[in-house]
Amino acid sequence: MYKELETFLHQIPDLEKKKPAELIDYFAYYLIVLKKQDLVTPRDIMDCFDESRLAKQSNIPRYLLNNSSSYKRGENIKFIRNKKDKGYILERHYQSKIQGTLNSSPAKIKTSSKLRDLVSKLSIEKEQSFLKEAIDCYEIGATRASIVMVWILTIYHLYEFIFNNQLVEFNAELAKNTDKRVKIKNITKIDDFTEIPENKFIEFARSAKIISNDVRKILDTKLGIRNTCAHPSTTIISEVKTTDFILDLVENVILKYS
Repeated sequence: MYKELETFLHQIPDLEKKKPAELIDYFAYYLIVLKKQDLVTPRDIMDCFDESRLAKQSNIPRYLLNNSSSYKRGENIKFIRNKKDKGYILERHYQSKIQGTLNSSPAKIKTSSKLRDLVSKLSIEKEQSFLKEAIDCYEIGATRASIVMVWILTIYHLYEFIFNNQLVEFNAELAKNTDKRVKIKNITKIDDFTEIPENKFIEFARSAKIISNDVRKILDTKLGIRNTCAHPSTTIISEVKTTDFILDLVENVILKYS
């Protein structure tokens, strides 16, 4: 629950200025809309405060009751009380009002949480930090920056993988090169890889049987997208395309060659 809740908290504007009472409303939204609970109880709200390490409202049960249909009428109602099940749901219009204040849609919050789950799957701390920063870019709508960063992460990951595990095979293929754009004949340090154009690097890695043909296709496709993002253009880079870019490279390249 923690990772998804943490992602949600990033979507609340001016979180640090919110009073505990205001956070009750947001936690109710999180549990009902994102976690798809039928209703929330004071205990559920209290658990959210504990998970997020934020100061609690002094009397959560009283707050829910006082702002429910049992006590209020008209536009001031925040919660509909379910006396039978001893819980609450958000009043429809108030739920829409909360959603309108968030920096992202419920679908994007779900996606962001899924992307953040990838961070813990990486075994190298510096790669975790880099991917987290790329996802930060994604969450604020900087899709081009996110794509460029994930591409850099992927290529450098492959550099390190080959250098530490299959350098002999790569150098053997590099020695056969006839492309005049590639001047280097032998890799002796990781930085030497940067002297090879990325499309040729992918080609050499495939010819040396270090990566599969399916992975080569993924890398070739994603390199084209990266090139579009790295140069000024009028092309719209959607959240869906960015999500696919990140998931595909992390799950099918970085985690595969670790």
